[in-house]
Amino acid sequence: MKNDETSVRPLFNKLVLIGVGLIGGSFALALKKAGMVRHIVGLDRHQAALEEAQQLGIIDSHTFDLASALEGADLIVIATPVAQTTKILEAIYPLLQAHTVVTDVGSTKTDVVIAARQALKEKVAQFVPAHPIAGREKNGPSAALSDLYVGKKTVITRLPENTDHLLSRVAQAWQACGAIIHYLTPQEHDQVFASVSHLPHLLAYTLVADIAAKPHADRLFQYAASGFRDFTRIAGSSPEMWRDISIANREALLQELDSYTEQLAHLRQYLQNADAAALEHVYRRAQEARVNWITAIEAAEAQSRYGGD
Repeated sequence: MKNDETSVRPLFNKLVLIGVGLIGGSFALALKKAGMVRHIVGLDRHQAALEEAQQLGIIDSHTFDLASALEGADLIVIATPVAQTTKILEAIYPLLQAHTVVTDVGSTKTDVVIAARQALKEKVAQFVPAHPIAGREKNGPSAALSDLYVGKKTVITRLPENTDHLLSRVAQAWQACGAIIHYLTPQEHDQVFASVSHLPHLLAYTLVADIAAKPHADRLFQYAASGFRDFTRIAGSSPEMWRDISIANREALLQELDSYTEQLAHLRQYLQNADAAALEHVYRRAQEARVNWITAIEAAEAQSRYGGD
């Protein structure tokens, strides 16, 4: 009798991973751990990254020949900075076989969908946009973790052209990684994440850059403790990736930045007027909102771990 591990039937015979860093590498490791893929071919701009990814067992082989990589592929995952997506889709288009599904992991979706329609043309139905809501401040293949997506959300922004079959294959892949699937439109996705992801990254980068630019920066960093570390953790993320995200979602991000700037102006006025009651009101309201959010997150994680509706 076969054991559970050997009796698992792979969901994909051949997966092509374009970009072998943290997000793509973690996806590959998770699918391998779940026994859901037979062979993973890696492509990347950097030879060193490909060699490291193969040494770490993230990919089984690597090449710079896109045509040979895509031959017979069941799934293509684009895990590169979003600014590279258009060029990659254009290169894929003439080589894309009818049975192959293409997906991405980009943090913006409206621009990616526009790019996919322009680049893939009549084959756009084969592209299922996705965004895993997980990450680390570390980059590269060595940062990849097989359990990065366990209990985390993955948002799929279905296109009208997507068939239920192709949608299901992408959803099954993320579920095999331990992710919980959510569905949004591309526009809903970008507005939501401008507020809760893109703006916080902008703020963290800006705060660290501001302190680093001060004449006495060394002294300031010397006394920075856990609060500063926790608040600015995400400023350790890939500058290239977040540059691309900021530009790609700039309209929604500008709206969020304007709203935040308005709130800062109110706080500045409260400080100038020494209005302790107004300051405490803002702080207390924020504290209560965060406690409620953390409670909801913990309940959702317990539900996904132990079952429930």
